[in-house]
Amino acid sequence: MTSQAADRPEQVASRRSKLTREREQEFFDAVLDQIRECGYDAVTMDGVAASTRCSKSTLYRQWKTKPQFVAAALRSNRCPRFAGIDTGSLAEDLRQAARTVGAASDKDQGLLQALGHAVMQDPELQQALREALVDPEINALREILRRGVERGEVPADHPALEYIPAQIYGVLRARPVIEGEYADSDYLVRFVEAAVLPVLGLT
Repeated sequence: MTSQAADRPEQVASRRSKLTREREQEFFDAVLDQIRECGYDAVTMDGVAASTRCSKSTLYRQWKTKPQFVAAALRSNRCPRFAGIDTGSLAEDLRQAARTVGAASDKDQGLLQALGHAVMQDPELQQALREALVDPEINALREILRRGVERGEVPADHPALEYIPAQIYGVLRARPVIEGEYADSDYLVRFVEAAVLPVLGLT
């Protein structure tokens, strides 16, 4: 987006139109889909407006700038997908987490890659990305590990515990660079079996 609304943020906010939750989500889905397909820099308010059959002024009334719009879209898609995983076994919980994150890896990692440079330039966008895709799942993984410690499956002072979330998210980011493919569920389960469970002393 090359143009910015001239109004001050509080003036824009005061004139916000009332959108239904469904219509707002339609805007959010459209901008995130376009980012995945075209890259962040190529997305414009004009393009989102055209794809959702609304006026550009409607988007500007709701969100003053493209970064604010994208940040709101990211936050709307916040979903701690690991939160419901609790099989009673740390090894099986980690396998299930691998299946879950792998099922959406092409969608999530495509978005992360498309936002790459923009995220480094805009702190609000960076924070929104962390809140939407990273922090909820890192926290849920830590909870999975905490329960395994409480059950006595892994010692509380095991030195590898703090690195497990970084291992899983690291391979998600690394495989597209190294092998040109996303880390899907099958790949991540094999990774957990070969590189995570043995380190923790689990089978």
